[in-house]
Amino acid sequence: MATKKKSEVIAEEEVKAEAPVEEAPKKAKKAKKEEKAPEKPAKPQPTEARATSMNVRCTPRKARLVLDLVRGKDVKVALGILANVNKAASEPVSKTIKSAAANAINNFGMDENSLYISEIYATDGMRIKRFIPRAKGSASGLVKRCCHITVVVKMR
Repeated sequence: MATKKKSEVIAEEEVKAEAPVEEAPKKAKKAKKEEKAPEKPAKPQPTEARATSMNVRCTPRKARLVLDLVRGKDVKVALGILANVNKAASEPVSKTIKSAAANAINNFGMDENSLYISEIYATDGMRIKRFIPRAKGSASGLVKRCCHITVVVKMR
C-alpha cells in the first residue's frame, strides 16, 4: 500500500507541474486600465501659422511704416508690394512673411493661394548702446534700436 500511495503522490505532483501558471489577473488589470481611459477628442486643425524675426536692425517705428502697407492683404500681393517699396525694413518684413507662409503650407497643409496676413506687428527688441564723442572730452549716448517682427497668416 505504501508503494501505491507514493505513486499516487508522484502522479498528483506531475499533474500540478503540468498545469499552466495563471497570469490572467495581470492582463485583466491592463484591460481595465484601457477601458477606463476616455477617448481623447481629435485635435482641431490649426487655422493660423506664425513666424517671428527677432532683433531686426531696424527701429520699430520705421518698421511699422512698412507693416501698415501690407496688413490684411494676400501673401502674394503683399510680397509684390514689398518688392517695390524703397525702405530698409521691407526686406526683413518680406522674409518673415515668406517664413510664415512656408510654415502654413509645410506644417499645417494650408492652401498657398488662399493665405492672407491676419496680424502683423513690430515690437521693441534689444537696444545697443554706443557713445558719440563731444566737445571738451565729453560724450553723448546713442541708442541703436532693434525690433521683433511677427506675422500671422490665415486661410480665407
